[in-house]
Amino acid sequence: METKEIAEKLVAYCRKADWTGAHNTLYAEEATSTEPYETPEFEKETKGLDAIREKGNKFDGMVEQVHSIEISEPLVAGNSFAFTLAMDITMKGQGRMKAPELCVYQVKDGKIISEQFFA
Repeated sequence: METKEIAEKLVAYCRKADWTGAHNTLYAEEATSTEPYETPEFEKETKGLDAIREKGNKFDGMVEQVHSIEISEPLVAGNSFAFTLAMDITMKGQGRMKAPELCVYQVKDGKIISEQFFA
């Protein structure tokens, strides 16, 4: 798949909050994921698709309710793309919050090899 096609498919998965579907179809086994900062729940960097899947499942388990998810159209440049993601969610034990992020991805050999989030 070309980078633009991967970007469009990822946006579609994210708009449905289908992180597992995205991971299973678009990510390379050796992918990495980098958060804006380390938290008690998540390390700054996660390496490997299995660990990224586990992180996604952990996040889903922390969410009480998703009120809305807004994703911009992707901006593609070479083997990289980015989009904004804004979630309005209620986290268990933390209340409702808005979580805007810039999401940046790199593609190699038709798969996402890295994702990085900026808050």
